[in-house]
Amino acid sequence: MSKLNGKVAIVTGAAQGIGATYAKALANEGAKVVLTDIHDCKSVANEITGTYQGSETLTLITDVSDEQSTQEMAEKTLARFGNIDILVNNAAIFGTLIPGRFEDIDVAEWDRLMAVNVKGSWLCTKAVSPTMRQNGYGKIINIASGTLYKGTPGLLHYVSSKGAIIAMTRVLSRELGEDGICVNTISPGLTMSENVLNSENWMAGRDINKETRALKRYQTPEDLVGALIFLASEESDFMTGQSMVVDGGSANN
Repeated sequence: MSKLNGKVAIVTGAAQGIGATYAKALANEGAKVVLTDIHDCKSVANEITGTYQGSETLTLITDVSDEQSTQEMAEKTLARFGNIDILVNNAAIFGTLIPGRFEDIDVAEWDRLMAVNVKGSWLCTKAVSPTMRQNGYGKIINIASGTLYKGTPGLLHYVSSKGAIIAMTRVLSRELGEDGICVNTISPGLTMSENVLNSENWMAGRDINKETRALKRYQTPEDLVGALIFLASEESDFMTGQSMVVDGGSANN
């Protein structure tokens, strides 16, 4: 039996890469999936409905850094499906970043990254929490990174944003726990998503990254599916405020 039959899940940053993989995995487990992004998600949604019999999807254009946009995301989800059970805060800026010393980070780039990576998760959680509180149940899955456990140099703004996600997860788990809402985090390693595969910079460093792992291979988006479904399902109903590092053992170093 599918683990998420009848559940309604929102995935931000779902137009491609890891977010698209999350959306497909949730649909495969029986969830009705809302795919949101600043880009069109219709091709991913069409793939879902064409692959998983009986699946239902909704695609939305959402700027997670804008409060009105995130509120509309929640309202349109409720108008279509009548409920919100799962939120996957996946939208983030990463693949287009060029590593460099912290003194050289442009202030505008810092502010934009924090607006998407940190404020975006807060605003999306804020938008869906009233419905989850009313239901006395919900699963919020934030996405951090294995980089924060290693203090990866050259990415101060990104690593700092993901450290903030861990802190946010812990606070939200306390504030939402009395309403039966679980808030947890997945912390991936360098994953061969579309943006990474299309970046000469990240591809140049992937072998070095691979050698930091206990499991010596490249990470794929599919490697994150097990953790996602566990955190989205009833199997994790007594787990909150935690971070699951899924990086092949790189953060062990």
